[in-house]
Amino acid sequence: MNKKIIPTSIFIVFLCLIGCGKKEMTIDPTIASSDEALFIRGEQFAKKDPEKARLYFRQVIDSFPKSFYAQRAKISIADSYFEEQDEGSMIIAASEYREFISLYPYSPTAPTAQYKIAMTFFKKMLTPGRDQSKTRQGLEEFRRVVKNYPTSDEAELAQDKIKQCEENLAEHTLTIGRHYYKVRAYKAATSRLAEVLTAYPNYTKMDHIYFYLADSYFGWDKAEEAVPYFTKLLSDYPQSKFIEKATEKMEIIRAKAKEKPGQT
Repeated sequence: MNKKIIPTSIFIVFLCLIGCGKKEMTIDPTIASSDEALFIRGEQFAKKDPEKARLYFRQVIDSFPKSFYAQRAKISIADSYFEEQDEGSMIIAASEYREFISLYPYSPTAPTAQYKIAMTFFKKMLTPGRDQSKTRQGLEEFRRVVKNYPTSDEAELAQDKIKQCEENLAEHTLTIGRHYYKVRAYKAATSRLAEVLTAYPNYTKMDHIYFYLADSYFGWDKAEEAVPYFTKLLSDYPQSKFIEKATEKMEIIRAKAKEKPGQT
């Protein structure tokens, strides 16, 4: 059998396309032959040169796909994109985390990967009144953390993020409903505001919902539909800034009811 001797002066060369140019990286054969050495070298570059670090991590995966370090390299690639924070990197990070979960569904790191998928959307969500697609995607992914990994530490963290996403979405819906209310599009207002009651029952400004929902029905000449919401506001939120207005509207409704026997 012929044996090939690799001189120590010869290095393995990797080329990585970056934009329109190429980035050349040389790896000593003694490192290239060790999954642990490749991984450690990747970690050394993780902060100062993420792209170079990813080359080492990918070499671990390509050369040693069944290795323990291949699993660590895969999550490290995802983390390196996540740390860059820009829109494009977040998209790639989410994709890498999904691949990790697909390859290693029973890994103890899987809950972290799912949580970070959710965080790629959470970190990019916009304020109420603007596009809420990232918020909705984040909410869906956080719920997946709780559903798939209910006993994990990440599930507890996800519960807090779920509350924040729901608060954001409820505030956004209130903004739209209040707009319809102000332009007297009462039917549209009641439709949107009622969404908060069913979808986000823990919203912290629920007194706003009850008032604008009730007053929209009132303005729509549907006093009977308004009464339950005014009543809920008066009984459950005595410190609300809407109490005085709600009391006045209830007095008007009662006065009209007296004028029309048989109505409440």
